[in-house]
Amino acid sequence: MKNTVFRFGIYGAITICILFLSGWFIGKNLSFTTQEVIGYSSMVISLLFVFFGIKHYRDKENNGAVSFKKALAIGVLISLFAAVAFGILDIIYIKYINPDFTAEYYGYMVEQMRSSLPEAEFKVKLEELEAQKELFSSPLMNFLLMSATVLIIGFIISLISGLILQRKPVLTN
Repeated sequence: MKNTVFRFGIYGAITICILFLSGWFIGKNLSFTTQEVIGYSSMVISLLFVFFGIKHYRDKENNGAVSFKKALAIGVLISLFAAVAFGILDIIYIKYINPDFTAEYYGYMVEQMRSSLPEAEFKVKLEELEAQKELFSSPLMNFLLMSATVLIIGFIISLISGLILQRKPVLTN
């Protein structure tokens, strides 16, 4: 199991890094909404290795059988590789590649709220956003938030993959 988790976890981590960097190069001038879609798509694509890792374990290492619990554990562990890689890459991106990202995104969020909310509600939401601004400018918080996002999506994919791929061992007499 360790070899499968490590192998497919590394595949997922490499894939999420390549897709993130590709999305950044291609999407530099795209809207934040489009960049967000590219980002989530990158997460899901890289987490497809969860399915393939569980399937590999079941078919190649465990004689065609895997319990739901074991499949879920394998999937979450594979997801953890991609989550940590994405969290680290996000810190590098915000700290070194695009240090203005947080301020730009904050400005974008303020304009989105201003154009879509009534004035009274806008002021309340702006105060909430201001209160969160310092928290989200922390590299540790960015790491945790991005890693958690990937891990949650990975957990969902692990659940679905575990349900699809679970198979009881064949009993022979």
